[in-house]
Amino acid sequence: MSTEVILSGAIFIALALGIPMVMVLTVIFGPRSGGAAKNDPYESGIKHMVGMADQKFSVKFYLLAILFLIFDIEAVFMYPWAVSLRELGFLGFAEMTVFILLLLTGLIYILKKGVLNWR
Repeated sequence: MSTEVILSGAIFIALALGIPMVMVLTVIFGPRSGGAAKNDPYESGIKHMVGMADQKFSVKFYLLAILFLIFDIEAVFMYPWAVSLRELGFLGFAEMTVFILLLLTGLIYILKKGVLNWR
């Protein structure tokens, strides 16, 4: 066997055993502090929570967040394209046009399905 394989195997075994061992040692030997103030919920400076902790949210919030991420990612692809448009030439322009048309098709589909209607 080559030394790279042996070395990578040794590193993998060391990490697989070392990380859990450090976590267990931290629990055993770590400092313990507790009390009423430590166990109180604290969220964004609000001392007492309003509502139940298991309050259900509408699926529309999650759907809107996912849609935002999908359509926000296009900016990540469009910025480098816009910066290097001259080097890419017409082929790069055509590829981005297809990409934008695909996203536009998805947006039209979402609007026709009524996903963004909050009624």
